[in-house]
Amino acid sequence: MKKLKKLVIAAGFILSISSFTLNSQSEAATNSYKVQNGETYWKIATKFGVPVNTLINANHSSTLHAGQNLVIPNSSISESDKELMARLVHAEAQGEPYSGKVAVASVILNRVKSPDFPSTVRGVIYQIDSGHYAFTPVQNGAINQAADADSMRAVNEALALEGQGNGSLYFYNPKTAKSSWILSRPVTVTIGNHRFAK
Repeated sequence: MKKLKKLVIAAGFILSISSFTLNSQSEAATNSYKVQNGETYWKIATKFGVPVNTLINANHSSTLHAGQNLVIPNSSISESDKELMARLVHAEAQGEPYSGKVAVASVILNRVKSPDFPSTVRGVIYQIDSGHYAFTPVQNGAINQAADADSMRAVNEALALEGQGNGSLYFYNPKTAKSSWILSRPVTVTIGNHRFAK
């Protein structure tokens, strides 16, 4: 009887250790965040660069309370891809309104999702089509310059907006564009010196 009792206690101890290990692993694999006073899903989504709808769905609630612990889903874009996007945004939209920077980042994300373009951020940014770079800063090396804070923030905001925009796949400056094809694309919005199109 004593042997059986020791075996049951030992098995219970092993089960407790296994449960602790599993809980520790699952907690490590899940990012969590404590909601601060005055924060919204939008602010948190842009802070972490995750789609706001994904954030809401992961937490099964559309309301927030200060002190609440939120599950933060992993971003679909790696930190190195975010940084690459921010460098392109900086090079392409320097001197443009902040909303134009967000729109440039959104074009990259829209292209990743489109079957007509490469399926990765890196593939989209470094794409060469018919002997031409998709983005001038890749060709002239401007993409190698560090991104500013606004460009990094614009990338996170574009990620937070993912799936809610107007689906722009292109942008160009109508004053300097020479391609009749790009000028024929349906315009979605004009921001600063850039015209965005599908």
